[in-house]
Amino acid sequence: MGRIVSIDYGKKRTGIAVTDELQLIANALCTVPTKDIFPFLTEYTAKEKVELFLVGKAMRLDNTDSESARYIEPFVKKLALAFPSIDIARMDERFTSKMAFQTMIDAGLRKKARQNKALVDTLSATILLQSYLESMDYKKRKEK
Repeated sequence: MGRIVSIDYGKKRTGIAVTDELQLIANALCTVPTKDIFPFLTEYTAKEKVELFLVGKAMRLDNTDSESARYIEPFVKKLALAFPSIDIARMDERFTSKMAFQTMIDAGLRKKARQNKALVDTLSATILLQSYLESMDYKKRKEK
């Protein structure tokens, strides 16, 4: 079984989270400058077995694509071409940034630390991945 890599793609920074090899736990990995995302993923997939890329789907409350979808969708197409042997899943990423920010408040981080946008991006990718894992676990239990 390979890892799942969660990608919170942004114009400037991209948050990355990964699962363990058994796909049980989501862990924050890092934030990468978006311009460096493909070299980073190439290096990472050379070292680790990756089964799936999970990319957030930017949606509005009315279930239409948000403004950021116009740069995320071309990224997803390029990702599929660059890594044809790795599946790509999409998941609604609404509110992950707000949840990440609230997590930082709940963890007691000071205001200065909460202004670290790279940390917000990495936490957003982690929240997205953990939500995906929970939804897959729910589907498995429901099928039994």
